[in-house]
Amino acid sequence: MDMNLNSETGTIYNGAIFIDENHFYIKGDKIQKVGKDSYVADKASVSTCDGDSPAWKITGRNLKVTVEGYGFVKHAALWAKKLPVLYTPFLVFPVKLKRQTGLLAPQIGYSDRRGGEYVQPFFWAINESSDATFYSHYMVNRGEKLGLEYRYVLDEQSKGTLMVDFLDDRQVDDGSPGSEKWGYTGDGVLRPNSDRYWFRTKHDQALPHGFFARLDIDYVSDQDYLYEFKDGYTGFNRTDEYFIKEFGRGFDAYDDPVRLNRFNVNRNWPLYSLNAELRWYDDVIKRRQEETDATLQRLPVITFNGLKQDISTSPIYFDLASEYTYFYSEDGPRNHRMDIYPRFYLPYSFGSYFTIEPSVGLRETVWHFDKEEYGSSDKKTLTREMYDIKVDLSSEIYQVFNMEGKSVERIKHAIRPSIIYDYIPEKDQSELPSLDGIDRIDSTNLITYSLTNTLTSKSKKNTKEIKGPPSDKSVANSSYEPPMHDYNEFLWFKLQQSYDINKEKEDDPEPFSPIRGELELYPIRYFSIKADADWSHYDSKFRSRNVTAMLWDMRGDKLSVDHRYQRDISETVYTNLDLKISDRLSMRGEYERNIFDSKDLKYGVGFLYETQCWSFDFNLTKEEDDVSFIFVITLYGIGEIGLK
Repeated sequence: MDMNLNSETGTIYNGAIFIDENHFYIKGDKIQKVGKDSYVADKASVSTCDGDSPAWKITGRNLKVTVEGYGFVKHAALWAKKLPVLYTPFLVFPVKLKRQTGLLAPQIGYSDRRGGEYVQPFFWAINESSDATFYSHYMVNRGEKLGLEYRYVLDEQSKGTLMVDFLDDRQVDDGSPGSEKWGYTGDGVLRPNSDRYWFRTKHDQALPHGFFARLDIDYVSDQDYLYEFKDGYTGFNRTDEYFIKEFGRGFDAYDDPVRLNRFNVNRNWPLYSLNAELRWYDDVIKRRQEETDATLQRLPVITFNGLKQDISTSPIYFDLASEYTYFYSEDGPRNHRMDIYPRFYLPYSFGSYFTIEPSVGLRETVWHFDKEEYGSSDKKTLTREMYDIKVDLSSEIYQVFNMEGKSVERIKHAIRPSIIYDYIPEKDQSELPSLDGIDRIDSTNLITYSLTNTLTSKSKKNTKEIKGPPSDKSVANSSYEPPMHDYNEFLWFKLQQSYDINKEKEDDPEPFSPIRGELELYPIRYFSIKADADWSHYDSKFRSRNVTAMLWDMRGDKLSVDHRYQRDISETVYTNLDLKISDRLSMRGEYERNIFDSKDLKYGVGFLYETQCWSFDFNLTKEEDDVSFIFVITLYGIGEIGLK
């Protein structure tokens, strides 16, 4: 070994170099350190695997490696143990420790609709607070789709992400013979356009004086685009997951042709909140087909709401819901609406027996129409005054049972009966506009009664989980006693039914609503059941029933079964299994069936095998009209190799 400490260069013969920061081994007959972070070797191998016989390695000639850069090697071969599995005359691979500009791992795949495809991302670290990723997605059958993601952070509360993709599609669905295979059945709408794109962005911005702004834009070229590109780096699924994780809100479903765009400014106080929002619903089909578009936009909708609170020292409480909306439509009505709806409460408790809370709501609604929409003789302003009465009667009785078990000491059974009476008088609203639910408020004369049961256990806390006193000195110096018990509400069960006095007066009365039951049950640790059902005693049948059961453990195993039923409409069952066979091997499977139509909707199987320096991921999925598979080999420290 020859070393020059001043220049930090040297040569190692028949040896190895280990770069600790990214667990990187370089082995060779002659390895030269030609710079602070640069190495060259004539015949060498690289790997991130430990041991004399690594699980994988790349061998080749004329190896050049720069830490925080890339490795270059000629006549490269990828070995699995002692078996060569891949040869390429030239290979480039990343050797990076920090966020840095450069190529990312590509995606290689095939599908019947797109043919062979290759996606190459390029990451640009612009500065400490912003970066971008460029995508080149080549598809043999469709052309090249270009994409951009731009991410930025302005401060702790202000940030944004912008994404855009564009494709000049070689295939269209214009109704000509053979073109139907490039569309999708079920929507009955052609896609004659070849210019295809998706622009989406979200931005959060802190404003002065406690205000906060949010911007959401979702603009897509056609109704098929998001269905066509659901997966991959720039697909809908990854995009939606990213925005939910980073911003707490995602997008409308991929098969929804009406996309919501909005700009919101809000301010919250302890008892009040103000929201001002521009809300635009983009009907993609009508825009693309240049059809008459009567979609109602809210430009703006402003709400000012107040939480329930007392009025000075009186026993009366009130809350407030108020809204101003300007409804705009390109080919339909345009008008203003103001709705103010305060509610006043007078609660009273009869000791520990029951509580009664009568309340009255007063509603004033005003509509004002744009002059250009109506003739001079038409009324420009309409009003509506309404009131409603509500009486809420409730109680609670409970009993505590001493269990004297090893873990559970006591169980509390609580029963909460409730009766609610709602009354809204009949009001002629035939001359009023009908734009949403506020414009038509039906007469109501309804009694709703319910019974709720809960079981709550009191258990000894595991002493290993008890933490010490808080760090706050004022609390730490007091007589602090850590909580010694856990409380767990392991059963919640509610039955509810309504009696409609108005329906009782009809010729064919059915005043009783279906009996609704709701259940949440956690009988043992790591097991839960959630269910709801509606039972009609007129038909002696379920109108709907849904149940979800889930079993899991601390290792990561999970089994869930979901059954949903709506009489004469649908019935489906869905099950998902994640099974961790060992520390290295895990398996998964899913199955969904439409019982109503006797048809399998989806099933899939897969497994993941992980080691210290590589993993192998495989999935096979069959849906109604498609079969797909994916396998990905991840070489830790290098990237991914696979078919998707």
